[in-house]
Amino acid sequence: MPTKKKEVAAQAVSDKWKLAAQRAQRTATWAKTMTKVLISQSSGTQPRWHVVNFLGPNKSESRGIVDLLAIRKSHLEAGQPLKRGDLFEIVLLQVKGGKAKWPSAEDRERLRAVKKIYNAKHVLLSEWKQGARARLF
Repeated sequence: MPTKKKEVAAQAVSDKWKLAAQRAQRTATWAKTMTKVLISQSSGTQPRWHVVNFLGPNKSESRGIVDLLAIRKSHLEAGQPLKRGDLFEIVLLQVKGGKAKWPSAEDRERLRAVKKIYNAKHVLLSEWKQGARARLF
């Protein structure tokens, strides 16, 4: 009989973890959505930003430090042999939702390394909490 109680307790813990994981995934999805809304509202000037979301299996978060990539055409003079509009402006975003921890020193270093490799204009941190507007740092 003691094994039956242990099995029930283990199942309860497992169910609790599954529910927590589902809530965290839902919060992460909303955080990304609200960040996209903020970016689309802030790009009143042309050209507008396009946001790329990197999804893993089952529409969950994928691996890697970058959660979203914002890209738009640069209409600045590029110099020969390039013409105006040939280049892009790239911004890398990491998104945090709910009670997610802020990026560690190692995470920030990885973001700077990715920024350098792709010559991104900026690296931004987006934070969203339910009932509030997303904020960019």
